[in-house]
Amino acid sequence: MLVAVISDTHLAEPTPPFRRVFKRHIEPADVVLHCGDITGAAMLRFFEASHPAFYAVLGNCDAMTGGMNLPAMYTLELAGFRIGMAHGWGARSRVGLTVLEALGPGLDIVCYGHTHRQHWEKIGSTWLLNPGSLDLVREERPSLALLTLEPGREPACEHVTVSGRD
Repeated sequence: MLVAVISDTHLAEPTPPFRRVFKRHIEPADVVLHCGDITGAAMLRFFEASHPAFYAVLGNCDAMTGGMNLPAMYTLELAGFRIGMAHGWGARSRVGLTVLEALGPGLDIVCYGHTHRQHWEKIGSTWLLNPGSLDLVREERPSLALLTLEPGREPACEHVTVSGRD
C-alpha cells in the first residue's frame, strides 16, 4: 500500500503548480494523509473531491481560518499498521515526541507536521514521520513523503522533494 503523507500546504486554493505535484505524486497513492495547515476551504474541498481515501487533521493555521471541521488528532489502521496523526505544537525540537505522547501508546507510525522539516526516525517501537512542507518552506525545499506499507514488513519512507515544475 502506498500512502502519500503531506503537511503544511498553506494554500487557499489549488494552484497550477500544486495541481501538477498532486497529479504526479499524490493522486497515485492508495491513501492520502494531510497533517494540517491546509489553510483554505477550497483546498480541503479539492482533496476530498480528488482522492477517495483522504484523511486530514487540524493545523494551527487551519484554526485561524475557521477550522474546516477537522479533528485535532486522528488514528486509523492501514495494511495492519496503527497510524496516528496530529499537526503538532510546542517546542520545535520536540514536536514529534509531543505528538507521540499525546496520541498515546500502541501506534506503529505517528505522522505530524508544523516544523516544515522532514523527519523519519524510529523511537522505541514507533516510527515518527514528518513529510516537511509542501509549499511554505523554511530551510528545506518543498516536500512530501511516500510511505510504503506491507503487512509483516517494516514501513518504508521516501521523502520526495518537489517543485512547481513537477
